[in-house]
Amino acid sequence: MKISTILAWLKYWPPYFGAGIRVKKISADVTSIDVEMKFRFWNKNYVGTQFGGSLYSMVDPFYMIILLENLGKNYIVWDKAASIRFEKPAKSRVHASFHLSKEEIELLRIRADREGKIEPQFTVQIFDDAGEVVATVEKTIYIRNKDSIKNKSNI
Repeated sequence: MKISTILAWLKYWPPYFGAGIRVKKISADVTSIDVEMKFRFWNKNYVGTQFGGSLYSMVDPFYMIILLENLGKNYIVWDKAASIRFEKPAKSRVHASFHLSKEEIELLRIRADREGKIEPQFTVQIFDDAGEVVATVEKTIYIRNKDSIKNKSNI
């Protein structure tokens, strides 16, 4: 998918639009993505800090998107599991960056081809404007080569 299409889709995707989450940058090869969320009254929680659901939402799909775009149509890529650990209250704009090198992606492709399916884990930290970590998110992604499903059914 073209980067402009991804950006347009995410810009108006209701959960992101409503929470004020914005994709700031996507690299040309879709291996790096930077996102931010401004601190507004509509994403403030009961105690006056960034709503935890919005913090998680702002980092939810990006490792999956990077892998889908780089592995191609012959691979199934799904979010499998996640956890979020809140480190300190977020009282300002927050941002997160995602990056997987071409080499890391190729190693995942090789593993998926060899093992049939894999579930790598990734960690992303959410920072406030002062550069302090406000949350750490662990993501588990399911990756499977579609050919391994066809070959398995022929056994």
